[in-house]
Amino acid sequence: MGFIPYGAGGTGGAASSPVSSSLWQAVTSPPPLPHSPPLLPGLTGSLNRGQAQTYGTSGSPVTLQHPSIQDQTYLDERISIPKGGGPGFSFRKLWAFTGPGFLMSIAYLDPGNVESDLQCGAVAGFKLLWVLLWATVLGLLCQRLAIRLGVVTGKDLGEICYLYYPKVPRVLLWLMIEIAIIGSDMQEVIGTAIAFSLLSGAGRGPLWCIPTGTGLQRWREQLTVLLPTGPQYVMVRPRQVEVLKGIFLPYCPGCGREELLQAVGIVGAIIMPHNIFLHSSLVKTRDIDRSKKEAVQEANMYFLTESCLALSISFLINLFVMAVFGEAFYHQRNEDVHNKCINSSISRYAGIFPTNNETVSVDIYQGGVVLGCYFGAVALYIWAIGILAAGQSSTMTGTYAGQFVMEGFLQLRWSRFARVLFTRSFAILPTVFVAAFKDVSHLTGMNDLLNVLQSILLPFAVLPVLTFTSLRPLMQDFANGLPGKVLMTLITGLVCAINVYFVVDFLPTLHSLGYYIPLGLLLVAYVVFITYLIWTCSIAHGAWFLARGHHDRFSFGVSLDPPAMAPPH
Repeated sequence: MGFIPYGAGGTGGAASSPVSSSLWQAVTSPPPLPHSPPLLPGLTGSLNRGQAQTYGTSGSPVTLQHPSIQDQTYLDERISIPKGGGPGFSFRKLWAFTGPGFLMSIAYLDPGNVESDLQCGAVAGFKLLWVLLWATVLGLLCQRLAIRLGVVTGKDLGEICYLYYPKVPRVLLWLMIEIAIIGSDMQEVIGTAIAFSLLSGAGRGPLWCIPTGTGLQRWREQLTVLLPTGPQYVMVRPRQVEVLKGIFLPYCPGCGREELLQAVGIVGAIIMPHNIFLHSSLVKTRDIDRSKKEAVQEANMYFLTESCLALSISFLINLFVMAVFGEAFYHQRNEDVHNKCINSSISRYAGIFPTNNETVSVDIYQGGVVLGCYFGAVALYIWAIGILAAGQSSTMTGTYAGQFVMEGFLQLRWSRFARVLFTRSFAILPTVFVAAFKDVSHLTGMNDLLNVLQSILLPFAVLPVLTFTSLRPLMQDFANGLPGKVLMTLITGLVCAINVYFVVDFLPTLHSLGYYIPLGLLLVAYVVFITYLIWTCSIAHGAWFLARGHHDRFSFGVSLDPPAMAPPH
């Protein structure tokens, strides 16, 4: 089934102008999806899960087919948008568009983020607060691209990749995103396990406080993370001038490899690859008239407004965690924390801190213990409940993302149970292995590596979404402009460079030469695949000469005739 963005057969302005027939046919008729009826002449389509519709020259919807009950998944229902209200901002319409952004923001507050926040505070104080700020801004820019792609085309990023990438790169890309989803799920398993350990550490923890619920309820439960950090932010009273300096002055005096690892971890924890795929799918739940340019513009604006609000809240929560640990525990010695715990109501935990003068190293588990030692057992329990809520909420979004990615890339529809079983099986096996043969410090240490893994896999989501949102035949008037292309390209290049630097810097720490060959091969494969994605992204940015002489699928099925590539007027 073909598809085009807004206005292609309706009343949109862009579609009313003549466009090269070869270009139009290439863009509106990508490779058909399995079991999809061919697009009828004179019709342009928008493939949606649930009820597929096409729009004729009059713009009226024509129903093609309805899936069976077994095929229905998460996006079968559409939420209608209130009509009218004038050209100004409408809170009523904002409420109708609210949901996808807050659901997406759950990934910004998962156990991996909490681990990264408290470790950055303990290791670097306030020096990396600016990294947190700009990582959140970068995340918002990526989510904006995901919003725009889903709203304009009516397809999610996985479906677009299925239609336009050749088979081998498409399968490799799917594997990379699945690895990212499994890595995220491992963090949620680890966070949940640590939360249970803290809640039941004395055999009398409030296990009845396990959070349940779905949808926005899960997001509200996750705000319990604010309970320990908000009041403690007031109690610790971080130096506000230093906090502001840390947020707005992008420098890190005296920082070394450890601080760089934490900075990379922040980027990986904040911007998760599968979240971009998730958001591009969630925006499809609104009933948007894509035959009208104004309706598409309105949807983009309200979805972006909601995302700004949601990510602002997540930034404040992450800031509270980092600032509390940066003020109270930066350069704290193990002996000081040990003595504090001995004299607290949870003295049984004092043994996890050795009596030496080394700087204390905290993680999710030790962070909860430290909070309990300084602020009482209630703070420890509230911290554990917050971590548990974060883990459970992130599990839900990971399941959604996994379902959408599998449906988009492979055109497979699994039940929720099958999808959870698939990802959780891969996630829990290495976690159980570490838990069985190592201690809790090794279990929490896996979060650091998983955050770095998310950063390494980030280009496999950013480059495709940047590619397709820059493709004017696909996005028409909503294609990325020159400033947006340059900005996102520079940011993506910076992320790739940091990742390569981290890997090259990590190799000398290996003590066995047997690791060098497989890791070296993986690094070469990584660079080659990233180069391929950069190549296709360059074509989408207008470097059509790079695709001459290659298969037309490598150029996204777009005619390479320069006159035909002129934007419609």
